[in-house]
Amino acid sequence: MSVIESERRFLALGDSYTIGEGVVDSLCWPAQLVTCLRGQSIAIADADIVATTGWTTDELQQAIDAREFAPPYSVVSLLVGVNNQYRGRDPDNFRSELSVLVDFAVDMAGGDPRKVLMLSIPDWGVTPFAVEEGGDTSRVAQEIDRYNAVVHDLSRARGAHWVDVTGLSRGPGRNMLAEDGLHPSAEQYALWVEALLPVVGEMLSTP
Repeated sequence: MSVIESERRFLALGDSYTIGEGVVDSLCWPAQLVTCLRGQSIAIADADIVATTGWTTDELQQAIDAREFAPPYSVVSLLVGVNNQYRGRDPDNFRSELSVLVDFAVDMAGGDPRKVLMLSIPDWGVTPFAVEEGGDTSRVAQEIDRYNAVVHDLSRARGAHWVDVTGLSRGPGRNMLAEDGLHPSAEQYALWVEALLPVVGEMLSTP
């Protein structure tokens, strides 16, 4: 679908959870969200996704610095941090780097934080991959919660929207995984979209 003047534009920033590692491109959550919005007769272009499996906050920032963008976007999403946690990085460093990314997201949204959507980090510690690694799943959960407290605090401080998908990863989506036993399947992403849809609908109705 080509971009026309009346279409909204969506910029999705993140890591493997945004690009949809393990699922076809059309079934990552940004693509599913666009499909659902179009089903509600909302004209929106295909998501412009800036994400790669394994990226930390600083690696996402490096990719952003190397690209050119054309703001303003109608929606800018940000979901990153799981690889910071996986690599054992300090949450205070995460807060500092995420803060810069949030500022960038607001800039891309034309300076309007109400057009910024921040998602919580899923809990990979409940997956078969974590069990096979022999990791401390309780510790992973605690660290994910600590990281998510940072994401929530920054979203609230900036006036951005916040959607919690961690509960879905631990609950109804727990067994909805890609073949790697780590990343969400298209079915789990569909649950995310159900939670995201009313929030994004509200965002797009805001002048």
